[in-house]
Amino acid sequence: MAMVADALPVKARGLRRPRLSAGLVGAVLLAAIALPCFLTLPWSVQYYDLQRLTDEAQRQPPSFAEPMGTDTLGRPLLWRCLLGGAISLGVGLSAAVLAMVIGTAWGAVAGYVGGRVDSAMMRLVDVLYGLPYILLVVLVDMALQPTLVAAARLVFAADIATGLGRVVTLMLAIGAVSWLTMARVIRGQVLSLRGQPFIEAARAVGAGPMRLMGIHLLPNLIGPMIVYSTLTVPAAILQESFLSFLGIGIQDPLPSWGNLASDGLRALHALAMGSSNVEWWVLLFPCLLLGLTLMGLNFVGDALRERFDPRSTRA
Repeated sequence: MAMVADALPVKARGLRRPRLSAGLVGAVLLAAIALPCFLTLPWSVQYYDLQRLTDEAQRQPPSFAEPMGTDTLGRPLLWRCLLGGAISLGVGLSAAVLAMVIGTAWGAVAGYVGGRVDSAMMRLVDVLYGLPYILLVVLVDMALQPTLVAAARLVFAADIATGLGRVVTLMLAIGAVSWLTMARVIRGQVLSLRGQPFIEAARAVGAGPMRLMGIHLLPNLIGPMIVYSTLTVPAAILQESFLSFLGIGIQDPLPSWGNLASDGLRALHALAMGSSNVEWWVLLFPCLLLGLTLMGLNFVGDALRERFDPRSTRA
């Protein structure tokens, strides 16, 4: 019996090693894509809209001079993919942080107070879950974009202010509708923690609600917050790319992986029409970078869930 008991932890660790190794691979893959996108911002901002309207520069396949080729306006796809990656990753990360803050605050208050307040707050979450996601994003975008663009024009030039206003609006819109799952998770954690002996002991010595929340409950929520925030980032990036692909999010000439993939759809149309001049690189590179980034983020999220979520030990 002792030998069986000793073997169980070893078996559990053996089962968890592949996911932890995949998490390391995902982290390396994510760093290999994200770091160039952010470190090259001073150059990508300058060259992403460099139009060269000559036959020698337009629609050129990948080469030594242009590693990712050029688009129909002769713009270098390499710089556009790097800037588009910085925008997509920035929007996704910012939206995930915003969703974490809102979801944690909402779920913690609902779980701690309980009763009718909890019921009312979670019914609102259920109602928002039932509404179409794109409709919510469009409504938030319509409400915030004019104000943010007008505020940006007080500091920046008109074209820069418009692009910056759209990026910030999309970040706020995605973050404002992505906190619902986080709120449910945090509420469940608080409901399970508030009846623990250490919470009762803190109440007995006179700890108030704010002290209980900040000193005793919040540190015990760090694990679920990290796990579900990491899983929210790829969802937010995918949502930004999907909205930009539909023309609702980032607009040309400002690139994101979503609208770059949308521009590359004509390559598929040309292939369907039997054309010999298929601009495959315009579609391949944005989709490849997006797919690898989402895969890396999901690998990292799964590894963190194995590390921090106690329920994952059952796997």
